[in-house]
Amino acid sequence: MSRTSQAALAGRVGLAAAATTVLVIAGAGPAAAHVEVESEGARALAKDVTISFEAESESDSAGITKLEVTLPEGIDAKDVTYEDGPDDWKFKASGDGYTVEGPEVEVGRNAVYSISVRRLPDTEELAFKTLQSYDDGRTDRWIELPQQGEPEPETPAPVLKLAPAESGEATRSPESSGGESAEPSPEQADDAAAPKDDGGLPTAVWFVIVAGVLAVLSAAGVLLTRKGAGSGD
Repeated sequence: MSRTSQAALAGRVGLAAAATTVLVIAGAGPAAAHVEVESEGARALAKDVTISFEAESESDSAGITKLEVTLPEGIDAKDVTYEDGPDDWKFKASGDGYTVEGPEVEVGRNAVYSISVRRLPDTEELAFKTLQSYDDGRTDRWIELPQQGEPEPETPAPVLKLAPAESGEATRSPESSGGESAEPSPEQADDAAAPKDDGGLPTAVWFVIVAGVLAVLSAAGVLLTRKGAGSGD
């Protein structure tokens, strides 16, 4: 191989190495922070489920002071209770979600809290759109929903995946208490199948009565006709 060819080859190898180094350095950069959500054994239609959140800090100069959450469809704010969170933080339900807030969390620390939901809806996943505020006025908006087949959005909402409902659970009413089934009891089914007494006579009976009255009237008409004819003689 000539010196010219060797130099050209060395130049190409050097460019490839430089490009690889740039990619490695770029991939090693800090990942974007998120609000993470998890719940052990969460499944559709489960009752009294504890859901935990961790809002990751993105500021090196301010602490997190508030998290405003929009609840997913199928969960009402009145069915959510606050379990635990940063010191002196308070929970407040709103029309379509809730807010947890209080004194700023230490700079650089994540805000971790948990709630309990009376009953989860019958769905595959739950998205909890969250606004994350800091004591310097900054607000991070974790509200974008991932789309199938597309890259993860820059500010994704925390999404909780649910396992399918347990066998037979789907037939239970969300409003029923004590685990009672919404299906009717055998006695209720028998009552529903029994004919109803509407306090009147059946149609067939009325038909017989009317037919009898018409027959009597017809016979009376014949007798009157015969009497009239006899009088004329």
